Amino acid sequence: MVNKIFLFLAVMLLIAVFPPITHISYSTKEESETPFFGVSFGGKTANEAKTLIDKVKGYTNFFLINSWDIATNETALDEVCDYAAKADLDFMFYFSWISRIVFAWHQTWLDTAKERWGDQFLGVYLFDEPGGRQIDTGGWNGGMAPAFDEAYSFGDAADIFVNGISSISSTQDLKKRDIQMFTSDYALYWFDYLAGYDTVFAELAWNHSRPIQIGLCRGAAYAQGKDWGAIITWTYDIPPYLASGPEILEDMLTAYEAGAKYIIIFNYPTYPEGNPFGILTNEHFEAMQRFWTYMHQTPADYGRTKAKAVFVLPDDYGFGMRRPEDSIWGLWQADNLSSVIWNKTEALTAKHGLDFDIVYDDPRFNLNGYSKIYYWNSTIA
Repeated sequence: MVNKIFLFLAVMLLIAVFPPITHISYSTKEESETPFFGVSFGGKTANEAKTLIDKVKGYTNFFLINSWDIATNETALDEVCDYAAKADLDFMFYFSWISRIVFAWHQTWLDTAKERWGDQFLGVYLFDEPGGRQIDTGGWNGGMAPAFDEAYSFGDAADIFVNGISSISSTQDLKKRDIQMFTSDYALYWFDYLAGYDTVFAELAWNHSRPIQIGLCRGAAYAQGKDWGAIITWTYDIPPYLASGPEILEDMLTAYEAGAKYIIIFNYPTYPEGNPFGILTNEHFEAMQRFWTYMHQTPADYGRTKAKAVFVLPDDYGFGMRRPEDSIWGLWQADNLSSVIWNKTEALTAKHGLDFDIVYDDPRFNLNGYSKIYYWNSTIA
């Protein structure tokens, strides 16, 4: 269970013990249990990406190229991937869709990526927040909402969501090449994995409950035999956008303790004006350096909080799980069951902290490994 006092003291200890660091170098392959840790890049040019790589390469081992401008420019994409590889960073890149006509080079590029960069090429971040978009807009991308007009039940909505993502050509282009598929999300993680994602990054954002978001993502990954990660993103919708350095350090420690395979700091080129590093500031880089040091000095703490309990939701009940009045599949308002589930989730959070996962009552997957199982219709003692 997450001990908030421990996390606070850990943050304070790290700040007190480790002075500002200009450069730390560790081998990225030194420990098999070391998570992938790094930043995302959302700028427009290869030079901007290189600037960020140069800034963080001494205390990260991973780089997410989260830029459609780069993904539609073959020369720039090659340049950034080559630069990241030479900096000893593993990497993946973002496609909002994989083209077969407009950017036909996407196909040959994917054919040769593994051969060119080997294991440093981790895969493709395809689409963005499909589950969250579904909850908030009624369709997992801009063109999908009409398909859900045919959803007359939760099961219908689940089938349309899962089949829509798994059958689209971009997904098929990755699956036939055995290229790993990634995304970030803040809802419906279970169904992201069913749709074909190999890894989903739980968004630690806004004031959303960290144990609930991690429990949903980790539980879905564990049950379905997939990987999971955490990406630390928006806290505010106005500058400074990200939380403070000590606050994101606490989130990094939480994700590390919970066993996230990927721990990522979101970045975007919006603020302040003229900052070559987007929304990242010195206090964020210092927090990342301290976490990198902590990660390598305390490997025993990685994944030390295992989920001993699991909360089982009704099959296909696509409740947003951010608040008691959140929507169901973005198609129906919260119902009487929503508040029951929310209250029980809150009770389990208070009881277990990070020690519990959240899954769905799906007979295709077993619950082996949990010492305590709570069902949505059972009493939380």
